Amino acid sequence: MSEPAGAERSSASPKLQVTSPKLQPGALSELPLDHVRTLLAVVDEGTFDAAAAVLHVTPPAVSQRVKALERRTGRVLLMRTKPVRPTESGQVVVRFARQLARLERDARAELGMSDAGEAAVLPVAVNADSLATWFLSALARVPDEPRICFELRREDEDHTTSLLREGSVMAAVTSSPDAVSGCTVRRLGRMRYLPVASPEFVARRLGDWPRVPLGDVLADAPVIFFDRRDCLQDDFARKVTGGRGASPLRHYVPSSRGFVEAIEAGLGWGVVPREQAEPLLRAGTLVLLDAERVVDVPLFWQQWKLDSPALAALADAVMTTAATALDQCPRNHRTGDTGRTERAALASPV
Repeated sequence: MSEPAGAERSSASPKLQVTSPKLQPGALSELPLDHVRTLLAVVDEGTFDAAAAVLHVTPPAVSQRVKALERRTGRVLLMRTKPVRPTESGQVVVRFARQLARLERDARAELGMSDAGEAAVLPVAVNADSLATWFLSALARVPDEPRICFELRREDEDHTTSLLREGSVMAAVTSSPDAVSGCTVRRLGRMRYLPVASPEFVARRLGDWPRVPLGDVLADAPVIFFDRRDCLQDDFARKVTGGRGASPLRHYVPSSRGFVEAIEAGLGWGVVPREQAEPLLRAGTLVLLDAERVVDVPLFWQQWKLDSPALAALADAVMTTAATALDQCPRNHRTGDTGRTERAALASPV
């Protein structure tokens, strides 16, 4: 059977032996490196045609390389959707391709072979509240050398670990203490959240509180949620009401700053990171609803097991910043359901 015009045979490319716990070692005896890079380009660009344009080859050549790689591994590596998505086996090859690319760039830099001004690109997944409070300060700590460009992905906790697993990011802020395969994990600390509302909202919606228990009025009061995965408000409401969740009168505001501004505007009550809440509490624009029940969210740093100067510099900056920005005091607490972008635990007192 004849090959499409522009197609390439797998035997014409350099090869590297690699094994993976996800695939049978016999099926991964030798992976052609240009085929591996082609698979990565398809995943990053979303289509075979776009990958062909980036690689300066024809679309049939891209298709042929991917098919040859699938024959070599004995697995389907891509879901032919729009955009293209890697299968579980494909995620293993994609992660390997990104690690290979990172090692190649680091080696060129150490040998003085990098292009002038070439910078390392580090894709990192981070939750919205960390991004809004302390994470940018961590990035500012990273030294000027090695040169690094950050590509931040704002995602919830479940997706950050998925992005690590599929190789889309090299590191992530997550609530999971369990290391993704091929990654290391270190504890960052806990982000503390305070239940707050505006004085106008308290007067209008919370009735006789604080003369009556908060639980008697909170479950029927309008509430602000970050998105539909946000469970922090429900967790807090169940604690103070004895089992009832927050009110069905819910506003969804998927922005850390917008979330706080919605509470200030009196649209509802919500649970806000302490770093954002405290200045507003001092100014009197917010009221603390419960000083004895706060929400603690444990955070962890996961990154690839990769000897990369750029990744090491980022990790050092993140750990140093987290040591002062997050709560480091050990405390016994109950782990709750998945929260705004992490896993939450109720603790007391403030």
